[in-house]
Amino acid sequence: MAKPILLYTSLCFLVLFINGCLAHRQWQQQQEFNQCQLDSLDALEPNNRIEAEAGAIESWDPNDKQFQCVGVAVVRRTIEPNGLLLPQYCNAPQLMYIQRGYGIFGAVFPGCPNTYQESQEQQQGQDRRSQDQDKDRDQHQKIRNFRQGDIIALPAGVTHWLYNDGESEVVALSLLDINNQANQLDQNPRNFYLAGNPEDEFQQQNRSRRHQQEQGQGHREGGRHGQQQGQGNNLFSGFRAKDLAEVFNVNEDTIRNLQGLQEDRSNIVRVKGGLQVARPPRSREERERLERQEREQEREDEREQRESRQGGSGHGREEREQEERQQEREEEQEQEMERHESRRVGRGLGRGCLRYNGIEETLCTLRLRENIHDPSRADIYNPDAGRISTLNSHNLPILRWLQLSAEFGRLQKDAIYAPHWNRNAHSVIYVLKGRAQVQVVDNFGQTVFDDELQQEQILTVPQNFAVVKRAGSEGFEWVAFKTNDKAQISPLAGRTSVLRAIPADVLANAFQLRQEDVLELKVNMERQGNTLIRPSRSSSQRRAIA
Repeated sequence: MAKPILLYTSLCFLVLFINGCLAHRQWQQQQEFNQCQLDSLDALEPNNRIEAEAGAIESWDPNDKQFQCVGVAVVRRTIEPNGLLLPQYCNAPQLMYIQRGYGIFGAVFPGCPNTYQESQEQQQGQDRRSQDQDKDRDQHQKIRNFRQGDIIALPAGVTHWLYNDGESEVVALSLLDINNQANQLDQNPRNFYLAGNPEDEFQQQNRSRRHQQEQGQGHREGGRHGQQQGQGNNLFSGFRAKDLAEVFNVNEDTIRNLQGLQEDRSNIVRVKGGLQVARPPRSREERERLERQEREQEREDEREQRESRQGGSGHGREEREQEERQQEREEEQEQEMERHESRRVGRGLGRGCLRYNGIEETLCTLRLRENIHDPSRADIYNPDAGRISTLNSHNLPILRWLQLSAEFGRLQKDAIYAPHWNRNAHSVIYVLKGRAQVQVVDNFGQTVFDDELQQEQILTVPQNFAVVKRAGSEGFEWVAFKTNDKAQISPLAGRTSVLRAIPADVLANAFQLRQEDVLELKVNMERQGNTLIRPSRSSSQRRAIA
């Protein structure tokens, strides 16, 4: 009789435990959902800056209510020529957008082979004393080029680094998806550095953690003095030097260099004499083209600023548009060359190929980057209004793993991106150029944002909140990160709009319109075409009169 009672009691405790876990999980989900009870949105700017040896790091406060709602953190890094962003990994997957410049980067996947090997000539030039040079030559995993307009996808926990081998600054904007299921820690963005003595890139939310470290510092013991231990901020600095020396079979002086205790350099360091690594070759023509694009970009920025101060110039706009068309032609030619090279080497998932059967790309050969600026890949295009390009798991399969996607948009002067909402994703908009009047409406029909969005500002748009953009006199250019690998929009205007898909009689009764007014509405949407609209002169005049 005792055994059935014991079994019954155990089952009761098990049920209570499961119910308690489920209730706790539901409470956690409810807390996350409550983060999006927003009655207003703001255009956000970075509020934390770190000056490094060879650049600067700016971050947005991840504790802001908008970032808490969307579940992301954003950081922007500026890397000077010959600057190296030290190797690191993060607790969340991220998308990195190259706003300016070009260089090389590495991403280390555990278990993957070292496929890049140092040449014998370089080995002999270093005057190493070894009989077996093949054995001593440096080998490492693949190194990739990057350039302006690239989106780089990095899974959580994957070590990566960036190096600027160009002649101008590299500006890289990173979005960290903290709410992603790959993050099992907490809602704080955490960068784990493998080298140097880096500073915390998100100081606001990590102060308590640093305070706890300082309190526990006196209780530590090891191969260093207690006063020194923990002063370095990379992963090696927390271990005993003696243990690491035995693990790596080197002397403790080398270990202290790994721990970064004597270094004053921060997250981005300068490489003297340039970085000497086995890397994919860049032809002289490609380097000259990249440098020419950088100079043209600088001239274009200066021209836009000058025209903005002078109130705009028709001749200047024509000249800029002509340069843009020339740049687009060059990018199209480069794209075609890359497609040809991809087919030549037998790559299964070349750029522009949407086939995927799980065989062409393995973990060790994943394509990590795609250029979103390429005009030929635009998904929405209106020569009088602008273009929009989307990057998702169909054209960059690794995004299926990260559950993220991106959008690049360019609006010409006074053009409108018609009202729409993201059906299955939050959106984080970062302004690259120009300015626009933006409105965001919530589920109560309340305007939660109605203001001008300017260069280098960020606006978060929660899922299903409707948004409309009208470009200013100098146009508008942005990149948006979305928290779904197949983010989809529902437009309110255009040929594929929601209103056109609803029967006329339903619209007439819903909006109390006459049948002829409804038909006129539908016909006009058919004539407008896609969701990028260039207002006619008559409508502009009516708006000016009003």
